[in-house]
Amino acid sequence: MKSITKLSLITAMIASSMALTACSNSDNETASVEDSATVNDAEMTAPAADKLETKFVTIATGGASGPYNIIGTSLSEVYAKTFGVNSKTQTTGASVENVNLLTQGKVDMVLALSDVVTDAVAGENNFEQPIDNIQQIAVLYPNVVQVVTTKDSGIMNLEDLRGKRIAVGDQGSGTEVNARTLLDGFGITYDDVEVDYLGFAEAADGMKAGKIEAAFFSSGLPNSSLMELEQGLDLQLITIDQDKLNEIIATKPYFKTFEIPAGTYGNDTAIPTAAIMNALMVRSDLSEDDGYKLTKALFENLDGLKTAHQAANDISLDTANVGMVAPIHPGAKKYYDEQAAK
Repeated sequence: MKSITKLSLITAMIASSMALTACSNSDNETASVEDSATVNDAEMTAPAADKLETKFVTIATGGASGPYNIIGTSLSEVYAKTFGVNSKTQTTGASVENVNLLTQGKVDMVLALSDVVTDAVAGENNFEQPIDNIQQIAVLYPNVVQVVTTKDSGIMNLEDLRGKRIAVGDQGSGTEVNARTLLDGFGITYDDVEVDYLGFAEAADGMKAGKIEAAFFSSGLPNSSLMELEQGLDLQLITIDQDKLNEIIATKPYFKTFEIPAGTYGNDTAIPTAAIMNALMVRSDLSEDDGYKLTKALFENLDGLKTAHQAANDISLDTANVGMVAPIHPGAKKYYDEQAAK
């Protein structure tokens, strides 16, 4: 009798264990279905007609705190939501690195300064040969050359930088490229100054520590690193002589005269300086249809980009295809032609 009871107990325990296992497997299967449904819901965010041929839109930007990254991140969110693609940003050393990454097929879209793109298309300076597999989607906003020092430095204009220790941006960045070009236009070479290749945050730290006497910040207005630096230092914005700049523009037409508005960094008056337009670039193997949709989504969501960073306030459909420095992507051209016909 005891054997029968013991056998019954063992049988019951096995049955119970099997039931628990079944429940556990059922829960796991339900979780897997829910996870799958979540992924499918994300993929189905956009109607079929709004899908892209590509499944990825990786945008190369710049330093984590700069306008490139802030605006690029906002744009990637637009593309992910609108088209259901895997869109993300990649922080980089900015313009030169971005163009190289794009050419190598490692990213799908980049922000870059027009002077760097001009060099890339021509195969000059940082580019050993002409690059012919990139095309332009849009002219964006001006990158303003902001050269800063401290008020007790005695530095007032570019000529005063001779013999000083200065930060010129990451090596090969758009900031470094236009710093070198402007200095050269004023008769100053890197042999005439002590150069530190520092990004925005590092340059700000260097100025705080007194390790550098001046720094180039080339970005949209305002630059967050400069805004933070202004809180702890008595900043002086360095003037760029406009007559001399116009001589440089005669051979470097991607530059334009510009003024940093009064009050941007506590400055009492507007500061004459230079600016270079930013370019939004893609590879030429991007389909015409995808190029069209990406361009259209950019301008239909411009208000969100402006909310992300005020530099985007200068992005305009009216000027987006004016002054392009690389061949226009056929999809972008189709979009601009449609808008012009309205």
